[in-house]
Amino acid sequence: MKTLIAALLLVAATSAGAQDVLIRGATVHTATAKGTLTNTDVLIRDGKIHSVGNGLSASGAVSIDAKGRALTPGMFAGLSVIGIQEVNQESTTNDAALGLGAPAYEMQWRPEFDVTAAYNGRSVIVPVTRVEGMTWTVLNPSIASGGNFLAGQGAAVTLDGRDDAVLDGSRSLFINLGGQMNSHSGGSRAAQWMLLDQAVHETRNRVTDNKALMHPLGRDAFARYLAGGRVVFNVDRAGDIVKTIAFAKRYGIKAVIAGGAEAWMVADALAEAKVPVVLDALANLPGTFDQLGSRLDNAALLHKAGVKITFSQFEDSHNARKGRQLAGNAVAHGMPKEAAITAITADAADIFGLGATRGRIAAGQAADLVLWSGDPLEVTSLADQVWIAGRAIEMRSRQLELRDKYLERLKRVTAN
Repeated sequence: MKTLIAALLLVAATSAGAQDVLIRGATVHTATAKGTLTNTDVLIRDGKIHSVGNGLSASGAVSIDAKGRALTPGMFAGLSVIGIQEVNQESTTNDAALGLGAPAYEMQWRPEFDVTAAYNGRSVIVPVTRVEGMTWTVLNPSIASGGNFLAGQGAAVTLDGRDDAVLDGSRSLFINLGGQMNSHSGGSRAAQWMLLDQAVHETRNRVTDNKALMHPLGRDAFARYLAGGRVVFNVDRAGDIVKTIAFAKRYGIKAVIAGGAEAWMVADALAEAKVPVVLDALANLPGTFDQLGSRLDNAALLHKAGVKITFSQFEDSHNARKGRQLAGNAVAHGMPKEAAITAITADAADIFGLGATRGRIAAGQAADLVLWSGDPLEVTSLADQVWIAGRAIEMRSRQLELRDKYLERLKRVTAN
């Protein structure tokens, strides 16, 4: 253990130079068709995974003996407002929503609103999240009281502390549907579909009168998603999910379901349409009438039907670091363990257009890796070291610093 800690400290001290790193003798969860490889080496070079195999060597590389410990790809922190919301109750630190003051059903839509422009890589939530093994998240615009159910655009960001952290190819449009949005659509979810159809009509026919839903920039932004772009529909009720699938097919949209409390009821339809689901595997009680069918084996049933899934906590970005607990809970209720690890790594990357560059331990992928103290899905396990693009992340956060500060104070008090 002392040898491992010394090696990790050496990596952290030299990470600014992005030295090559050779991790030896790990239990490697590749999140590929190769599955889990025991007593396997992984070589990191120039920020990417250079090779995976047995008996690897590299002159000048920092060598770390994993001693059989689990090595996984960096995990997905879910849909969040990390870096665009610091303190929920302090408006000056909250940049996740667009509110323009007019009644929601009367105001113009602004699909050109993109929350990534406000991302702060120095947010204290970033290190809190990444020291737990979460290396990237998808920024999720939310609904303001003066907004409408089309929330705007977001994208994936890497949690390496940079402000320019958006990952290419991950940009998505976010639309919230269902009963909770009735106050944003004139009192009826039926109006949500009516307004969405109107938005498509205006975009395709370049409608410009003063009663139009969108400004010219908004139509341009919406048009990009009608050409095979990714749209995340936050929707729970089974009937609404079916309508979402039909809407996406009708207009050539690449749909993702977020929430999906009742997705298990329409698993076959989701599988046939190849529509993935981002869900909370701890959701087992209805918070709204749209979630009456919530159940803990939702993930297992969707996986069995062939639906690609990943996990997220919703409206709780300060606890996004606990995302792997959602995967563990899915395993406890019937989902195969290897599938759950893949769901929070490779499948998440695939869903948001990043599968070619990250989410797997394979040659050519970004070296986003986590070395664990034990089972990656066990709540008592810790991340011993996190690498993002081959750089060892300092395993410190404000929470850890506060813990150490008050533990030291407690020691002094008890000593006296």
